[in-house]
Amino acid sequence: MPKRVDHAERRTEIAEALLRVAGRRGLHAVGMRDVAAEAGVSLRLVQYYFETKEKLLLYGLQRLAEGFGERVAARVRAAGDDPGPRATVEALLLASLPTDEQSRTFHLVYTSYAVLSVTDQALAAQPFIRSPDAAEDTLTQLLERARESGATRPGVEARAEAVSLLALSAGLGTSVLVGQRSARSAAEILDRHLDRIFRAGGGRSLAERVGE
Repeated sequence: MPKRVDHAERRTEIAEALLRVAGRRGLHAVGMRDVAAEAGVSLRLVQYYFETKEKLLLYGLQRLAEGFGERVAARVRAAGDDPGPRATVEALLLASLPTDEQSRTFHLVYTSYAVLSVTDQALAAQPFIRSPDAAEDTLTQLLERARESGATRPGVEARAEAVSLLALSAGLGTSVLVGQRSARSAAEILDRHLDRIFRAGGGRSLAERVGE
């Protein structure tokens, strides 16, 4: 009896191959033939599932977003049953900082998608690109919860701090990616900024958790 093909799984495998190649060579340099070779399938099969490179890129962006969400959720779970707002904020920041191969690929490929979206309307219309406010809103809500529970220092403005954290994280991520500083030193800078927002806690710092 012929083996039943899981089409959703096969599409995901091809998209993951796209992200791996893009993480090594840059998104602009990836062709459908490269993706087929990485996935260990024929070019015809890649074309069967995605028809065009644009459709493959759109699906790859979706998988990139899903993978990021999964890594954040895993870090939050690892922080315990009731991690609290600061631990959740740290999970989000650490997941996006290029501290390992997965997060390095995320930062590099997401940046490549963002640059391409400036001139590609189809990419620009995707939720992950079109709605950068989502992460800002999430961080703002976490900081508001922390403020209401008395976990932040006096005078903290949740929205302004959320914007600052995201901008700082993105800039530090790029500096790690190009070799300007180490992931640990970038995490130490984030720790110092978080210490100005939150009251003293006593948990392990971001820098101590780099590479976990």
